[in-house]
Amino acid sequence: MPAMTKAEIYTQTAKEIAAVLEGETNNVARMATVSCLLSEAFDAYFWTGFYVVDPLKSEELVVGPYQGTLGCLRIPFERGVCGAAARTGQTQIVEDVHAFSGHIACDVRSRSEIVVPVYGPDGNLFAVFDVDSTEVGSFDAEDQEGLEAILKGIIL
Repeated sequence: MPAMTKAEIYTQTAKEIAAVLEGETNNVARMATVSCLLSEAFDAYFWTGFYVVDPLKSEELVVGPYQGTLGCLRIPFERGVCGAAARTGQTQIVEDVHAFSGHIACDVRSRSEIVVPVYGPDGNLFAVFDVDSTEVGSFDAEDQEGLEAILKGIIL
């Protein structure tokens, strides 16, 4: 059987996530499931998880459910790739994080990163979904499309 393409993996994983989350109303459980299944689906995913907007500090992210090595506990909106995604409301793809001004090295082995803003049903930013890879240039528009499709409506 031939290996699946990246797009096929995203499509398959989206179906698995939807099936597992059907009827689940707890957002922590939903985020943990998304992090787990996406982490397992892609070998290039080194760190996979959510940073949630802190309800007490609206311009700061706090680590949420994730898979991988120790993550940064807090990230202000004005710092790092996660902060840029939160601040701009746009997905960030960084080919080489060491060339990104203001990058926060939670784990020095991370080399490339994609961060997708995640919105609640009220249209407000709820979290960002962060994926790191130990290889330069691991993420592209195909990853952006796949992740944005999976994360749309994930928060209830």
